[in-house]
Amino acid sequence: MKWHQFEAAAVLRELNSGLTTGLSDAEIERRIKQYGRNELIVNAVKNPWLILWEQFTSLMAVILILAAVVSAILADYADALAISAIVIINAIIGFSHEFRAEKAIAALKKLAVPLVRVRRNGLVQELPSYHLVPGDIVLLEAGNVVAADCRLLEVADLQAQESALTGESASIKKTTAALSGSDVQIGDRLNMVFMGTFIVAGLGQAVVTGTGMNTELGQIATMIQKVDREETPLQRRLGQLGKRLAVLALLLVALIFTVGLLRGEELRLMLLTAVSIGVAAIPEGLPTVVMIALALGAQRMLTRKALVRKLPAVETLGSVTVICSDKTGTLTQNRMKVAAIQLVDRRIDLDQNSNQAKSDQRNQPGMGILLAGCALCNDAFVPKNSDAASVPLGDPTETALAVVASEFGVWKSDLDSSFPRIGAIQFTSERKCMTTVHQVPLTEAGVPELTQICKDAGAPCIALTKGAADVLLDISDSIWINARIEPLNDDWRSRISTNCNAMAQDGMRVLGHAFRPLLEVPTDWNPTLLEQKLTFIGSTGIIDPPRIEVSAAVATCKAAGIRTVMITGDHPLTAQSIANQLGISGSGRILAGTDLGPMTDESLERLSDETAVYARVSPQHKLKIIQSLQRRGHIVAMTGDGVNDAPALKKADIGVAMGVVGTDVAKEAADMVLLDDNFATIVAAVEEGRVIYDNIRKFAKYILTTNSAEIWVMLLAPLLGMPIPLLPLQILWMNLITDGFPALALGVEPAERDIMLHPPHPPTESLFSRGLGRHVLLVGLLMGLVSLSIGYYYWHSNDSNWRAVLFTTLTLSQMAHALAVRSERYSLFQIGILSNQYLLVALSLTIVLQLGLIYEPFLQSVFSTSALPAWDLGIAVVVSSSIFWIVELEKWVLRRNSPQIRANMRIME
Repeated sequence: MKWHQFEAAAVLRELNSGLTTGLSDAEIERRIKQYGRNELIVNAVKNPWLILWEQFTSLMAVILILAAVVSAILADYADALAISAIVIINAIIGFSHEFRAEKAIAALKKLAVPLVRVRRNGLVQELPSYHLVPGDIVLLEAGNVVAADCRLLEVADLQAQESALTGESASIKKTTAALSGSDVQIGDRLNMVFMGTFIVAGLGQAVVTGTGMNTELGQIATMIQKVDREETPLQRRLGQLGKRLAVLALLLVALIFTVGLLRGEELRLMLLTAVSIGVAAIPEGLPTVVMIALALGAQRMLTRKALVRKLPAVETLGSVTVICSDKTGTLTQNRMKVAAIQLVDRRIDLDQNSNQAKSDQRNQPGMGILLAGCALCNDAFVPKNSDAASVPLGDPTETALAVVASEFGVWKSDLDSSFPRIGAIQFTSERKCMTTVHQVPLTEAGVPELTQICKDAGAPCIALTKGAADVLLDISDSIWINARIEPLNDDWRSRISTNCNAMAQDGMRVLGHAFRPLLEVPTDWNPTLLEQKLTFIGSTGIIDPPRIEVSAAVATCKAAGIRTVMITGDHPLTAQSIANQLGISGSGRILAGTDLGPMTDESLERLSDETAVYARVSPQHKLKIIQSLQRRGHIVAMTGDGVNDAPALKKADIGVAMGVVGTDVAKEAADMVLLDDNFATIVAAVEEGRVIYDNIRKFAKYILTTNSAEIWVMLLAPLLGMPIPLLPLQILWMNLITDGFPALALGVEPAERDIMLHPPHPPTESLFSRGLGRHVLLVGLLMGLVSLSIGYYYWHSNDSNWRAVLFTTLTLSQMAHALAVRSERYSLFQIGILSNQYLLVALSLTIVLQLGLIYEPFLQSVFSTSALPAWDLGIAVVVSSSIFWIVELEKWVLRRNSPQIRANMRIME
């Protein structure tokens, strides 16, 4: 129903409730059954069994399970157990992280349940918000979170902060009068308060009109669930890789099985060999290493104040091409501050004034009166002590005014005693100003200049007014200059307007200040009578200062080829000023919400690549902006804190919710939560994402190259007339041990030195792009030929150790390859041999295990190996080391022929 159209009494009748009694216990029970609990149903926790099932249904997992089944049928239980262990380990890792993430969000949601004061059975009770039902009478006061949609019945200077729902940062003054018109927007429903908003000032009583999914938030929550989440680049790449390798594995299995039978090999041996080759073609360790790398990356991000909710999002951050950021609190400090004071004849920029200078300025003509107006025409509370726990309370704008007065030594608490308030006319959006009336002291206490004005006029009280500067100029007929009142002529109006516009262009919100001595205490508080014939004092320019660290973070993004786009509900001039200060806008276009409304999707898409700032944007526009950027092929990170941001957060490739001021719905829709609401944290997370993707490529390069070497050995040996060079258990050993430990260590490789000096890689690129596919093919072939050549020499010489030499050479070649691929561009000696000690430990452990396989009698019998003389082992070491030097030569050629790498090296030097 359109509750805002009804009178308060009519709402109570419709809901069958009473202002002084509330609902009875019996009626409450009935309504709980009818309406259910007052809670949002958003992204319910996934069933643990479903999470577990999903771990076993990926393409790679299915292929490995089939391989294990075939091995078991052929009575090769060792292989079957080994493959099954890999599948189970992958499933445990994936399940544990996703299940913990789901439980953590559920716990967070429980912690967020506010308590509310409700009148029931004529008594006031305090209870959890989910017990509310339509018809409950709720008592509201400053600091309360609104727990349901309510129609206001009584208010006393009640103000609500509704940015979580509407995107507007300014608090809203509430009334109780019925509103006409059925199409009144949420932000204009002044006689309603809504679930998820909070009270910043005043008192009130309201009747609950909607709970749970029947609230405005509930409607948005329903919309969230209809938005499809985008598949991450890593998921797309691994999916493509899995399909290609599955096809390759089937072809290889068929080829090797057929060739072996044609050569007269035993059927059972060829079946086992074919399965082993199929397993070798599928990098079964890759999902495990990817999952571990993502989990470790998520832990590192947490230490940098970024909580990752969706594990694949860790890597997606590394592919981000555009970061769409809100302004307030993310790019700025979310702390209103008076940056400049403009008296009629001079401007004072406060950041350039020391404490001594402020003390001197206070005594200049007009300054004391303006500061008194800042403190007295104000409902904020500023404690006059040094207690760190005591902080200013009230509307952010009023707090900023009271704080600046205190910085000049004009304390609101002192003036409230010297100039007691007689009455006030609160701010309204129609008048755009606020007036307070104060009794003037008999002595010159507090502000001598102000007291003297009233004495000279014979006025026992004074009216102080603040509001929009242009409005105050219209209702003023004089100015205060040179310690006296002078007429406000057209020349002064023009000069004052020019000064105010200059502050606005500097990104400030401009408030004018004026006064009027009153010859008697008002009996009629009509604004049109009191707010006229004012004396204009000057203006204050209020800003939300940029975060100090954001400029450097934006510059880092630029160097990394990432665009930063500001999306804000603030005025275009304010947005432009902040964007200029942070280096975001440059020569980029600025679009306002009024431009976006009539704009077609095609037009917005054409402009999206050159638009740096979107101002006066409603949360509904954000989804439209995200979609336009994605259609241009961008990977988009999007920040938000309100419920209306949730659809855009879910649609973005990376949804980033604010952890400090963000709503629970926004957090649940997001992939990542910033624990400090800081843009620089996003950039740090992007860097971490790039490191993770680089490392995924490194161990993919390592695993796929070594696996391809094994396949080349198996394919080429029959062409040379050799027996099967590697037995099934030897192949599985390399897949488990020589692939496993080094690959895990490559997953924690430190960041490349130029990680943020190159543009993001195209989101559509294959995992095999940028030479990785060529490397896998050629270096794998080379590794296979080197191992096969030494094995062929020993076999042709009738040396019974030929298979052990080939097996050892191939294993050591993989170790040499692991050292060489630690960096895609730089030499091992440039990055430092000791910079990844985990890899050194992994290589040492693998070599020790390999030696145990060769020299331990029990393992010799299991793996069909034999002890190698020292000379043969030395030959295997020397021959296998050639792989390291060849890959180092490949990187040297790359550095020499790449201007970008040479430029990055100069920057790093």
